[in-house]
Amino acid sequence: MATHAPTILVFFDGACGLCNGFVDFLVARDTEGALRFASLQGQTAASYPTLPAVDSVIVDDGTRLLVRSDAAIAAIAQLGGAWSAVRVLKVVPRAIRDAVYDFIARNRHRWSGRRSSCRVPSEHERSWFLP
Repeated sequence: MATHAPTILVFFDGACGLCNGFVDFLVARDTEGALRFASLQGQTAASYPTLPAVDSVIVDDGTRLLVRSDAAIAAIAQLGGAWSAVRVLKVVPRAIRDAVYDFIARNRHRWSGRRSSCRVPSEHERSWFLP
C-alpha cells in the first residue's frame, strides 16, 4: 500500500454494523493508503484531547475535527479519483445534509444491528487501524 498525503483519521463506532460497513467500503477503495481508522471504543479515541460527543463517525483531517455529513464526505473524498466528486454534496446546505445524516445515525442500529465486539482488521488491513 502506497502512502498518500495527507492521511486522515476516521473514528467510527466499532459496535455499529453500519459504521463497520462504511469502514469496509473505505478500506476496499483506499488503494493509496490515505486513511487510518480508530474505533471510538479504542485507546486512540480515549487519548484524544477534544473528541466531539458523536457516536458514529468523526474525521480528523489534520487541521480540524469533522462530524456528521462533513466527516463522511471528507472520508469518501480522500479516496481520490471519481470518489472526489462526492464533494459536490457540499452545495447542499449543511443543515439538510446533517438532518439526513442524523436520521441514518438514529436508525443505524435498528437497520444494521449492533456488534458485541469491535471490528478486528485482517492481517492485510492492520496498517490502516490504530488501537
